Amino acid sequence: MIASTPVYRGRFAPSPTGPLHFGSLVAAVGSFLEARTRGGEWLLRMEDVDVPRCSKTAAAEILRTLEACGFAWDGEVVWQSRRNDAYAAALERLKLAGRVFACACTRRELADSAIAPDGAAIYPGTCRQGLAAGRPARAWRLRVGDARIGFDDAIQGRIDSDLAIDAGDFILLRADGLFAYQLAVVVDDAAAGITHVVRGADLLASTARQIFLQQCLGLPTPAYAHLPVAVNASGEKLSKQTRAAPVDAARPGPALFAALEFLGQLPSAELSGASPQELWAWAQAHWRLDRVPHGPLCPQCSTLTGRIIAP
Repeated sequence: MIASTPVYRGRFAPSPTGPLHFGSLVAAVGSFLEARTRGGEWLLRMEDVDVPRCSKTAAAEILRTLEACGFAWDGEVVWQSRRNDAYAAALERLKLAGRVFACACTRRELADSAIAPDGAAIYPGTCRQGLAAGRPARAWRLRVGDARIGFDDAIQGRIDSDLAIDAGDFILLRADGLFAYQLAVVVDDAAAGITHVVRGADLLASTARQIFLQQCLGLPTPAYAHLPVAVNASGEKLSKQTRAAPVDAARPGPALFAALEFLGQLPSAELSGASPQELWAWAQAHWRLDRVPHGPLCPQCSTLTGRIIAP
């Protein structure tokens, strides 16, 4: 007998390339509160499919910080690095359906290509009709054809994308033999029965690709809500590359309070020194997704503001 999926099942999926910083905390807080206040489950997945960039030490630090902040997830942590068989099976299905093609192009050969909103090169279609003589396959790409994808984001509103213009035929299996983020996320969300995805707007540009891939694989499409992105004083998204400070696991209250402010929830000043338990009690009683800003926000959050990275 197949277990029934709850009305709401959300998830938080950090990449363990460094410790948990404020930007990731915002995504964790938003996804957790939306799940819990709707009586749903909240799952945790380590997106470590890009093994060379990820660290077991960083993953352990993220887990410790989440626990110190008072997060409680349902079930066991899922590790993408242990799910290659599932990704390979999905890719094989796409091959049998004629949805993908082998690509021999190098990064240098694609250097003059147009750039997608997320910074990736838009594939010009060089190998779409077959490999040139003597050129070995380096990667596998999904054919997007004339696909147009539209969806209603719970925060950002209506989003429409012409995949040929906005993304091009995108990679599912990389030249280094690793499965691409887009494929792993789609397979994992479906396997976990995820019904709602609440995450940062830096991933908004990926959503149309993921929905198209879901359609190609015959998988359900979750509902999406993309939270504002935390940036530093220079307008750079908080990340390991921009040297974002880690959340202080020994004193997580101030960071949780700031995250609630950042998400437009307006906790009272009296809660600024509250414990995580007190903050969660308040937040679960007062959380409203319609208060989350979708543009520049939160001047009270020091140098942190919100920014939407448009598709």
